[in-house]
Amino acid sequence: MKTEQLAEQFGRKLRGGEVLELVSDLGGGKTTFTRGLVRGAGSTDKVGSPTFTLSREYTAPKFTIVHFDFYRLGEAGIMGDELDELVGDPAYVTVVEWGDIVRDVLPEHRVTVLLNRTGDETRHVTISYPPTMAYIIEDIA
Repeated sequence: MKTEQLAEQFGRKLRGGEVLELVSDLGGGKTTFTRGLVRGAGSTDKVGSPTFTLSREYTAPKFTIVHFDFYRLGEAGIMGDELDELVGDPAYVTVVEWGDIVRDVLPEHRVTVLLNRTGDETRHVTISYPPTMAYIIEDIA
């Protein structure tokens, strides 16, 4: 299954308040995953990498998806405060790239999606999540 299609299935299951941490190397598929997630949540917003803007927002029918990219930061600073305010708020779904920089404000209660490149166009996806968030992966092909 393609990364974007997998993420679209995730997006359909989101309820609001979730935090997803996306982990991969540069060019590993994090923005592609987010594009599918946003579409699956019902948004028609155009998804782009927030590498230079640090964050982007996408409006879905039930919540707003806030997409952070901490790649260019040495420390979270004020962006960590913004992230901390969103965590657990059902009006938002938070997607974090390069979460190691904000590890101290990421909740333990989160979904972590590890995208490992296995070829030019292929990825191996590993998903870890707490039992209370198993609904996100139920029935995913």
